[in-house]
Amino acid sequence: MTETRSLSAEGLGIAYGDRAILEGLDIAFAPGGVTAIVGPNGCGKSTLLRACARLLKPKRGSVLLDGRAIDAQPTKALARILGLLPQNPIAPEGITVADLVGRGRHPHQRALARWSAADTAAVGAALEATGVAELADRPVDELSGGQRQRVWIAMALAQETEVLLLDEPTTYLDVTHQLEVLDLVRDLNRSRGTTIVMVLHDLNLAARYADELVAMREGAVHAVGAPSEVLRAELVAAVFGLDSRIITDPVSGTPLVIPIGRHHVTHSSEAPEPHEAELGGGDRLESGRDRGAAARARG
Repeated sequence: MTETRSLSAEGLGIAYGDRAILEGLDIAFAPGGVTAIVGPNGCGKSTLLRACARLLKPKRGSVLLDGRAIDAQPTKALARILGLLPQNPIAPEGITVADLVGRGRHPHQRALARWSAADTAAVGAALEATGVAELADRPVDELSGGQRQRVWIAMALAQETEVLLLDEPTTYLDVTHQLEVLDLVRDLNRSRGTTIVMVLHDLNLAARYADELVAMREGAVHAVGAPSEVLRAELVAAVFGLDSRIITDPVSGTPLVIPIGRHHVTHSSEAPEPHEAELGGGDRLESGRDRGAAARARG
């Protein structure tokens, strides 16, 4: 079990040149929980995550780890506490799975120190936890997209941080691999108590796997809370410009966003109010088209 860490931003302002992306943003992520940041493209989700990882220097305000500004903390010490899995990470050509995962141990190694038994144990545990131990000797560039993503998460696990930031970890993955990756993230949180903050585009997956949602719009936090509190039809309309109905996911019991477009809409879409069309027991969505729409609900 890792130590529970607090991560927050106070009055955070980030700009690219003269263009402000975040302005006066305040947020405190749930210690020891899983938080999903959602919002439309260009709203500042990834910018916030990169600022929290100290990859972007704030124009004003600060990011705090355990109440201390991350800019004031030594780089290697920070890397032992906080890790980031960015969008579309690139592995060195020809590197094997085991070698890539082993790079997660760099923050724990002293200058000129030799590889230790603790390093070997951490890498082995990370390979086993992500189900890629049998791929240890394979070149990363020969793996499928889902396998590569699990290897990158294994590298993050080997780093043994108390806080893990994931920027769109399910991008380009099919539905099966999306679920595998998010199941793995949830397992990590439950077994180690790791604080997880991730950017997700799929509202329904965010609702299913996160304890808390942060909905962003135009560089500001629009709403924060449990999925049942945040995912309301009026908020989805305000943040995403999307007409929808919210029902209860019959598998997880979490909110399920049903988008309403101009085509394939039946009269039933006008009947239920948010959270009133709850599915239980043997109830089902009315049609395969509805199920397909639910599966395609994207942020």
